[in-house]
Amino acid sequence: MVIDELVEKQMISRMRLDNPWWSSGVIREDFKALMPRAYLDSFHSMVSNMSVKRAFILMGPRRVGKTVMIYHSIQRFINEGVSPQNLVYLSVETPIYNGISLEQLMNIALKAVGKAFSSEERYYVFFDEVQYLKDWEIHLKSLVDAFPNVRFVASGSAAAALKKKSIESGAGRFTDFHLPPLLFYEYLQLHHQEHLIKESEVNWNGQPTPVLESTDIQRLNELFVDYINYGGYPEVAFNTEIQADPGQYIRHDIIDKVLMRDLPILYGITDVQELNSMFTMIAYLSGNQFSFESLAQNTGVKKDTLRKYLEYLEAAFLIKTIHRTDNTAKRYQRERNFKIYLTNPSLRCALFQPITTADAEIGEMVETAVIAQWVSRLGADVSYANWRIGKKEMGEVDIVGINAARQKPDWAVEVKWSDRYFENPNELSSLKTYMETNHLTQALVTTMTQSGLVGQSWGNLQFMPAACYAYLVGRNTLKRVKSRVGF
Repeated sequence: MVIDELVEKQMISRMRLDNPWWSSGVIREDFKALMPRAYLDSFHSMVSNMSVKRAFILMGPRRVGKTVMIYHSIQRFINEGVSPQNLVYLSVETPIYNGISLEQLMNIALKAVGKAFSSEERYYVFFDEVQYLKDWEIHLKSLVDAFPNVRFVASGSAAAALKKKSIESGAGRFTDFHLPPLLFYEYLQLHHQEHLIKESEVNWNGQPTPVLESTDIQRLNELFVDYINYGGYPEVAFNTEIQADPGQYIRHDIIDKVLMRDLPILYGITDVQELNSMFTMIAYLSGNQFSFESLAQNTGVKKDTLRKYLEYLEAAFLIKTIHRTDNTAKRYQRERNFKIYLTNPSLRCALFQPITTADAEIGEMVETAVIAQWVSRLGADVSYANWRIGKKEMGEVDIVGINAARQKPDWAVEVKWSDRYFENPNELSSLKTYMETNHLTQALVTTMTQSGLVGQSWGNLQFMPAACYAYLVGRNTLKRVKSRVGF
């Protein structure tokens, strides 16, 4: 595309505005003042590693801090001695960049800083909201091949579209980096409340294993409920004005844009109102068991269409489908039932109203919050166990970790928001059956406030407050992410 000289001057002015470090050596003060996401270390380390000839695709739900993390990474590069003029940020959604190729944007940016491209230098180029450029994945793949001394990072809020294009066109050239909603671990960090957690060790299957307790369980639970209602998005977590009307912010700025604008047509979806209606129902019933038959009956949507909707909502990081195993840890040959969870419990609050500890749905939302810590872990494969006992009763264990090699469970967790089972562990009849059937000697049960190891004739039960367990899973999730990049 031939660019008019006047248009190019306007583009250069905009680039200088978006890249203030070219002249000042620092990012914007409002970004600099924000506390970094805990994922920054891993993200920055991956972007820094020039030995791998790939572009990174930073993806995740809207408003979880992707752009802020890019700016924080740029500041780290400057602090590490990278020339500010070798760091380029370009927001592809900027109207004046409409239809301009990624390579043209990069070359104009270099012109803006008054330097010619050199194959002897390293450059870092960040393309934000890249989904606004048609065939962006083709452009980016070409750049990766043509400029081995440039690290390209593309990010965007149209998560489903990015994921689909990355898989289809970026094989061997793109590496995805997922930034999830705030973990409860991060939420406490950002509020400087980590002192509410204390750690000890128990012997778990012959190995010393950390368990967590609270120094002030009442305060910790208050924060946990706040996290369930408002904690998924950094901006909501700290803004009391938004918390007064989270629906206005989350529903209109996040949910509606994902369901209406983020290219659902790529998944063969044409009726976005129907998609929106189904998502609203799922959000209200997060943590419940569904089947295609029950969904079709309740929504009037055909099964094939339902599958497309669920695929899109999961690719957009709004929901997570958890598969079922039986009481022997085997997958059902004909998968009829599955659970669906919101990836971020605060989505429910935005669509309906804040939840309190007195609400009947608090148990499902605590379970949703715990599952959200698990699904933030890339590659985590958790299931739930559900099986028939006689003609009417069902047995169920909330979360089980299946060893893929042995096809047997390594662990099991019952998520409860009650201290009742700490006092009456024999009431956990489904867990007892599951442990005996699969020869598990230990399992974990969450509570509202109680902690401790309780021995039973059928195994040992480690009780831990649900808030502590959510913190522990989130902390371990971040450790996993860091280990992938050499931390």
